Amino acid sequence: VAETIENIVRKLIIDEKPTNPKYYERMSVLLDEIIRARKQEAIEYAVYLKEIEELIKKLKNTSVTDSYPKSIGTKAKRALYDNLDNNEKLALKVHENIDTRKSEGWRGTKIKERQVKLAIVAALEEFGIVDEKKTDEILELAKNQDEY
Repeated sequence: VAETIENIVRKLIIDEKPTNPKYYERMSVLLDEIIRARKQEAIEYAVYLKEIEELIKKLKNTSVTDSYPKSIGTKAKRALYDNLDNNEKLALKVHENIDTRKSEGWRGTKIKERQVKLAIVAALEEFGIVDEKKTDEILELAKNQDEY
């Protein structure tokens, strides 16, 4: 039963990872720690189930984690915050730029995606970051957000 639960939780992590890679990597590490403790019989089954339950709550509702500033109140903002090294001002600037420059149906449309990419570049450059790889990473992250 425990292995089935773990497989379900692992699938949930894998499915959600594109929306916030850094966050779900941390959740994957937590799952690995819980699994390791179970296999070493270091925790009782009831404690194991409670830990799995807490992990699932964190997976389903990222706002359960108290580590976010008040201004980082949406799933998209949390994803940016996590993937921009917890830089609140940068995350908010990138969010604002994407939100104001995106066009309807921008995903999959080369010209519209380019506008969003330029919005990301502008925000990153404002903070002294000139990194094509980081820009592409944030663009991909934005594509996976329902908010945009």
